Amino acid sequence: MTRRQESVPQHVGRAEVLRRLELAVRRRLDGKVTGEHHSRAIGPGSERAGARDYQPGDDARRIDWNLTARSRQTQVRQTEADRELETWVVADRSASLDFGTALREKRDVVLGTAAAIGILTARAGNRFGAVVCGTPRLTIRPARGGRRHMLGVLVTLHDTPRQSEAPAAGADLTAALRALRQAQPRRGQVVVVSDFLDHGDWARALRELALHNQVIAVHVTDPRELDLPDVGMLRTVDPESGRLVTVQTGSARLRARYAAAAQERQDRIRLAITGANVEYLATSTDRDWLTDVVRFVTGRQTRGVSA
Repeated sequence: MTRRQESVPQHVGRAEVLRRLELAVRRRLDGKVTGEHHSRAIGPGSERAGARDYQPGDDARRIDWNLTARSRQTQVRQTEADRELETWVVADRSASLDFGTALREKRDVVLGTAAAIGILTARAGNRFGAVVCGTPRLTIRPARGGRRHMLGVLVTLHDTPRQSEAPAAGADLTAALRALRQAQPRRGQVVVVSDFLDHGDWARALRELALHNQVIAVHVTDPRELDLPDVGMLRTVDPESGRLVTVQTGSARLRARYAAAAQERQDRIRLAITGANVEYLATSTDRDWLTDVVRFVTGRQTRGVSA
């Protein structure tokens, strides 16, 4: 594999990396997203805000059966969005994220997405927390408000070292999703950023988390995971198992089989996420991740979903 083009020079320190990242996020978000509360918003919360007619695609769990019986038309409960929401980021930092052949590594996209979500949360006066997984042990930063805390969470994510083996037992993506159910007593918003290559039962854990939270899954990929280039004999190493494989990429048949298997895996991940009643956002190391995130958040507000 070719060495990635660094998005930030190696000599740039942590403080400068985060300063540049915050500046880039704020510039892109200004004028694009409104996070202040000017009126009552419909969203995750505990206070009732009336009901409306059922629409195809609505969550059947929110049907008000008593009102439906009285009105003889299916009605869906609405709640008023809590003014102080908790937003959590589950950030996957397993060895498979320490990879990139385009503009950046997948770990850079994880950090950048967490920064965008954290800044959105801080500017709206809400609480922000994170669970870092894929490492020797889970790291949980409790949800708190304020820019200083948000930057502290990003420092934790930035300083997480590269991994050379599979996550420890109880520290993989599945464990992180289950741990968050215990750490987050209130209904809120959860953003899961991963390549979803974890071999655990993360789909079930994601589904369980979505029962009580608004969940977004950010799927991070790299072009070489989907398409194998013709570069002759190629030696590859699995970063988590250390397994060495030598392949002849000059074979058109092998490249076609690789692409078909990769696409099948991508489809399987996407279907598992959407099947868990979770919103899906695809990002890649060869695209402008910030544009993807801003467009997604703006689109959610247009559809009437709280950011």
